[in-house]
Amino acid sequence: MDTRKRENIKIGQTVDIVLKKDQRTGELTRGIVKGILTKSSFHTHGIKVILESNQVGRVKVIIE
Repeated sequence: MDTRKRENIKIGQTVDIVLKKDQRTGELTRGIVKGILTKSSFHTHGIKVILESNQVGRVKVIIE
């Protein structure tokens, strides 16, 4: 599923994101989507979300 399209990201989904501090290494952080921060329907680097743990990053993998 394309993680660059906002329509594919739903609140309550489990996803892997890249935090701002991990962009160089590409380390992924898993969590449950609490909110979607990207307003546009498409973003080339991935849709930015906030997790229930209050971590913010761009979605790289949708787990379900």
